[in-house]
Amino acid sequence: MPSPANRLAQFSESVIRGMTRLANSCGAINLSQGFPDFEPPEALLSALETATRGPYHQYAVTWGAPGFRQALAKKINRNTGLEIDPDQHLVVTCGSTEAMMVAMMTACNPGDKVIVFSPFYENYAADAILSGAEPIYVTLNAPDFGYDSDELAKAFEQNPKAIIVCNPSNPTGKVFTPNELQEILDLAEKHDAYVITDEPYEHIVYQPHVHTYAASLPGAFERVITCNSLSKTYSITGWRLGYVLASAEVIAQARKVHDFLTVGAAAPLQEAAIAGLELPDSYYIELQQAYTRKRDIFLGYLRQTGLPFTEPQGAYYVMVDISSLGFATDTEAAEWFAREIGVAGVPGSSFFREPEHRFIRFHFAKKEETLHAAGKKLLALSKRA
Repeated sequence: MPSPANRLAQFSESVIRGMTRLANSCGAINLSQGFPDFEPPEALLSALETATRGPYHQYAVTWGAPGFRQALAKKINRNTGLEIDPDQHLVVTCGSTEAMMVAMMTACNPGDKVIVFSPFYENYAADAILSGAEPIYVTLNAPDFGYDSDELAKAFEQNPKAIIVCNPSNPTGKVFTPNELQEILDLAEKHDAYVITDEPYEHIVYQPHVHTYAASLPGAFERVITCNSLSKTYSITGWRLGYVLASAEVIAQARKVHDFLTVGAAAPLQEAAIAGLELPDSYYIELQQAYTRKRDIFLGYLRQTGLPFTEPQGAYYVMVDISSLGFATDTEAAEWFAREIGVAGVPGSSFFREPEHRFIRFHFAKKEETLHAAGKKLLALSKRA
């Protein structure tokens, strides 16, 4: 029998989705894989019902249904001030997961280098390997997960083709400031590199922090490739609707990659999702308020456990330091949490390039009653301590 491709030996199956399987098998509350246990907005559900009865059951335009791209361009303009041409600047993908793969394969040749901040969302390392690129890791230092400017500058001196910036960050909850983004853009311009941003948590940011769109900074649009999705903003992770936003020159190439990866995103879901893109500004205000309440509930229980954690500035994840509990590894700890405490998280080592075993990542994109139930289970940690 022939052997599978060598590159597949360089990464494993998703640890996050593995923890979901463990949670399901032992009946734990799943705070590992970041999907809600509540419904999308009613406007989306109504539009979905209508779309299933409409003439949308065959292929949409490969790079996105026209109505969806038009609504998306209007929303992006409202948020960023950028003048977006729906026919020139967008390609609709099967979630931000495909958007990142499209961006990487559009930007990078095999053998190119790509800067990745560590800790990172687990897909980024796999994206680099699958596209034939070599990651250069720059550390985000706990507990605030800031980066060292000198380390970043030295990484750029290795002449990378791109840098990946997740903002707000999964798994750390870090929100990059305008000054940080400008520093990254200045280095990218100096070394002629792309800035690939992943921004699915754009509307989940906690005061006083504010999300800055890198592409909206002066002179940045031609260099930034923005990846995004509707999954988190509208609680539709299963719809798998994402997009790449970039200059016309980049999108012309990205469409070719997308076409031969997936052909296109689901046509009826694109039609239904227009209703979400057209929701008023009040929806995003209420979303931020709702997630602020969820964060406060869950962090309140964590404080009672006495475990150190980094308060997230955005997204809906929290990195909890479990080193005081005496486990040999974070994987052992995460499995114990699921089986014995009844709350499943993700061992933090799956996000780090460094040999780091201090953290478990939990998410709080759940109903408030679910978070109270999980929090009460976590209080049992005081007995172990």
